[in-house]
Amino acid sequence: MNRRRVVDLFVEDRAHEELLRPLIERVSAAEEVEVEVRVRSALGGHGRALEEFKLYQRLLEQGAAGGPHPDVVVVGIDGNCITFAEKRKEVVRATHAAFPDRVIAACPDPHVERWYLADPDSFKGVVGHRPTVGRKKCARDHYKKLLADAVRRADQPPTLGGIEFAREIAAAIDKGDRSFRAFVDDLRGMLRAFREAAGR
Repeated sequence: MNRRRVVDLFVEDRAHEELLRPLIERVSAAEEVEVEVRVRSALGGHGRALEEFKLYQRLLEQGAAGGPHPDVVVVGIDGNCITFAEKRKEVVRATHAAFPDRVIAACPDPHVERWYLADPDSFKGVVGHRPTVGRKKCARDHYKKLLADAVRRADQPPTLGGIEFAREIAAAIDKGDRSFRAFVDDLRGMLRAFREAAGR
């Protein structure tokens, strides 16, 4: 029998948490692997997420983390226009030797709000307006503004800047950029390995 897998999540902020958690659950359900997602860090930005991730690994190594050890650790930090591949290397560098086979990097390029908008047709189906994302831009709040504006254009109040639609967007999204596909493919590959190991 395939046991429930524990996924620990370290992210920059609530926008990451609200999208990644249901996305992990969706991909897991599609792969027929039951998961429990535990949010370990979701405040304080990119530096805090990595520091909490490093501290957590030390606690696990010392047997002081509490609860079952994770089967998967997802670390979500924005690319910030350095490219998702470089940011993924940053996650790899923060990973201790005992954990590399269970860590997956989620590095939206350049910011997580672009993932919310990555599939305009699905976004329209959820929110009611088809956003125009355009070419990638590095301005810090560019995609936050695009997301909130897209919600307003659908005659919806962006009470949380648009992230209030995260669960529905995660359930509907069918396509994304390279950074999105890389995360989903890495997660799917690890879940399939669990399923195959369980003989399913």
